[in-house]
Amino acid sequence: MTPTQMDQHGARSQRSQEADKPHRRKGEKTYSCDECGKEFTLAGHLKRHQIIHSGVKAYSCDLCGKSFTLAQTLKTHQLTHSGVKPYSCEFCGKSFTLAQTLKTHQLTHSGVKPYSCEFCGKSFTLAGNLKTHQLIHSGFKAYNCDLCGKSFTKAGDLKRHQTIHTGVKPYSCGLCGKSFTLAKTLKTHQLIHNGVKPYSCEFCGKSFTLAKTLKTHQLIHSGVKPYSCEFCGKSFTRADSLKTHQVIHSAVKAHSCESCGKAFAQNSSLQRHLVTHSGIKAYNCDLCGKSFTLAGDLKKHQLIHSGVKPYSCYLCGKSFTLAGHLKTHQLIHSGVKAYSCDLCGKSFTLAHSLKTHQVIHSGVKPYSCELCGKSFTQAGDLKRHQIIHSGFKPYSCDLCGKSFTQAGDLK
Repeated sequence: MTPTQMDQHGARSQRSQEADKPHRRKGEKTYSCDECGKEFTLAGHLKRHQIIHSGVKAYSCDLCGKSFTLAQTLKTHQLTHSGVKPYSCEFCGKSFTLAQTLKTHQLTHSGVKPYSCEFCGKSFTLAGNLKTHQLIHSGFKAYNCDLCGKSFTKAGDLKRHQTIHTGVKPYSCGLCGKSFTLAKTLKTHQLIHNGVKPYSCEFCGKSFTLAKTLKTHQLIHSGVKPYSCEFCGKSFTRADSLKTHQVIHSAVKAHSCESCGKAFAQNSSLQRHLVTHSGIKAYNCDLCGKSFTLAGDLKKHQLIHSGVKPYSCYLCGKSFTLAGHLKTHQLIHSGVKAYSCDLCGKSFTLAHSLKTHQVIHSGVKPYSCELCGKSFTQAGDLKRHQIIHSGFKPYSCDLCGKSFTQAGDLK
């Protein structure tokens, strides 16, 4: 056999050996990771992937300090610091640094959510989002805030939460000036200003700007109040409402009014109170014309005109329109007068009664009768006095028939 014939025979033999090997189709993933089971087409890809499980992150970003397992991942990350976002979504205009991120984002516009949670049925566009969501059901919260102790399921949620403690609110609303710690919170807030409330409650018809707010509201109609206060027994539909309520029992009133010094346990209570200093009473009663600073006060007042008094005192039978008024009244029967005047020693059941009384000692009489000029310390005294000028005497003596303007004079 000549050398040429030997070479040809060797080549045919090599081709024959290759043909004898198991045939692998293009794209087939034959290399599996022993740690997580992920499969790869090439051995090199598997090898690169296995570095992740080592926990070693040898590549660090000079700008933010974030570390990565692979040099390529660091290189991709550094693009985010450039501020350049050349890839824009044709549906919503949102821009991205990476083409892959844009591609992933565009799936949200498809409306297809093939990944469903087996625990609650919630569906997701991406498998990664489902995986992240399922951590909620585990109940495991491995990320704790060093400042307040609050725990979180995800590291990202902890990171977002920690910005609250900085006190920095760089995102301001151009319409009302309100500031926010997170850009996302500002975006959600701005929906309020458009006036559109597309989410309506099927039970009471109340409308909301956000679907989440409607969902929270609908809990009220369930009648279920699983969250009870251990101090007073009051129950609430939501856990956050209970938490807000419990601040009252702490006796800490950290929110003070700069105008009058009055302190409140909750910031929301302070904000409502501040409106009273504005002098604006935008809520008017259609029946008597009386004006109120707060809508809630008008609503409570209008119950008076209904004539219905469903709250009765079991000690004396006196009835009241509001439960709060009954509760205040019942203090009278206790006989306890815990509020004493420093000037004359007179005691009162209610703090408000003491405050009203102390005006007498000031000598100030700001309420004057426009008919005779007589002045009074309290508005109620002026109102009673003005009945004299009306000539109306509804109180008559059964013995002599003489009539009087006030019941006290008859006595």
